[in-house]
Amino acid sequence: MHTIAYQKLTSDFYNRPDVLTIARELLGKIIVTSFNGELTAARIVETEAYAGVTDKASHAYGGRRTARTEIMYREAGTAYVYLCYGIHQLFNIVTDETDIPHAILIRGAEPITGVPVMLRRTGKKVADFTLTRGPGNVSKALGITLAHTGESLLEDDFYVASDGFVPVAKDIIATPRIGVDYAGADALLPYRFIIRNNKYVSGKVVKSV
Repeated sequence: MHTIAYQKLTSDFYNRPDVLTIARELLGKIIVTSFNGELTAARIVETEAYAGVTDKASHAYGGRRTARTEIMYREAGTAYVYLCYGIHQLFNIVTDETDIPHAILIRGAEPITGVPVMLRRTGKKVADFTLTRGPGNVSKALGITLAHTGESLLEDDFYVASDGFVPVAKDIIATPRIGVDYAGADALLPYRFIIRNNKYVSGKVVKSV
């Protein structure tokens, strides 16, 4: 078990109107999972904000409500996990008030606790930077699956916490999101946030916009 004191984020952290601020402030926070008695934790180093009904890159653009996206309209601090390309299970955090479908995708994280468990889950032999780089790898390593969509991140087995670490402002870079070319002009919005020079950040090295 880790001995560092983690402070679980409360609903007040997630229940705010500015999804960009929350996405930026999630950098440095720690995802903790304790599934089947196996503890894993990783520090968030890359996020993407999705601004609901007005954001063409969002699953909820235009007020779309389906069996999958209905989770996005739930209370702040709810997990939204969806399947991408029929393979990758991607973990998002719902923010803002009920019925406002803002969400933040977790794209990269740096392992802290439970690396042997992460290796087993991912089928990797070596704990290199690919272990939790990219949203599909984050979920797989931490044991997050479609079964967790709709769960509250305010419980004890699956949550996001702070250990007091906050990246300095100059080390936070905002860039366009990855893989949302279908969103037209909205694909160019600087809604992706990364910690500069962190090896667990996915995609190519980019400059701030």
